[in-house]
Amino acid sequence: MTSRASVPAFSPERFAPTPARPLRAKSRRLEHLTDIQPHRHDWAQLVFSMTGAVRVNTEGIQSAAWPAASATYIVPPSRAVWIPPGIVHAVTAIEQADLRTLYLADGQLDGAAWQVGRVLEVSPLLRELMQALPADPDPYPPEAPHDADRRRGIEQLILAELRRARPLALGVALPQDARLRKLCEAMLREPGRHAGLDAWAAEAGASPRTLSRLFREQLGTSFAQWRSQLLLAHALTLAARGRPMSLIAAELGYASASAFTAMVTRTVGMPPSRFFAEA
Repeated sequence: MTSRASVPAFSPERFAPTPARPLRAKSRRLEHLTDIQPHRHDWAQLVFSMTGAVRVNTEGIQSAAWPAASATYIVPPSRAVWIPPGIVHAVTAIEQADLRTLYLADGQLDGAAWQVGRVLEVSPLLRELMQALPADPDPYPPEAPHDADRRRGIEQLILAELRRARPLALGVALPQDARLRKLCEAMLREPGRHAGLDAWAAEAGASPRTLSRLFREQLGTSFAQWRSQLLLAHALTLAARGRPMSLIAAELGYASASAFTAMVTRTVGMPPSRFFAEA
């Protein structure tokens, strides 16, 4: 069994944005199955992995469109997770990850869309800009005038790229009910272990009827719809590693690539080849 490691948040207060530096970056390498403990802060955050996939859990986000108060996002290097200010969040490295975090001062991105967590597309330009932004903690080294001008230019370009970044439906809601939460967490760890609700229900010690009701009441969706979103997120991380379709289907518990293709087409309205190419 692979062991897990839990580490504290990496001194976020040392990277707190200020009026003089409204965007602050930091970098951190996480080994496989390393968890950053749940924490919160008063500024917004963008979580992005240069290499390796990460899972981001958030607590306390709730709206009419997102009935659950918790969510998890599984994202490959081409995606980032937006976390509004004050939201408790934790990060897990699904594989070794070169994590890049961007902290944003209040008021940098306005509008209702920035008040909820979501997955954003990372353009090649945004990727390079996030690498170019200095990632030093306080006390920040003195800047020459031309370096300060360059940094401010990078900050403005990052904001412009974030405003045009396409949001993606790669998050899955997490329930408050302890029984269903335990089941969902097990599915997140091993999405391909069981294909149907009956097998998951037997493992959870609950009836399929009870679990079906809880999915509707707690998450506003069916078991099949929730599982499809989870599988799509995992499939995207596997595709980002260059895995062939047959191996992706097998790892996610499908008997054949054609059965997996049918699920993806039914869920997103296009075959996996096109979905992965566009993603």
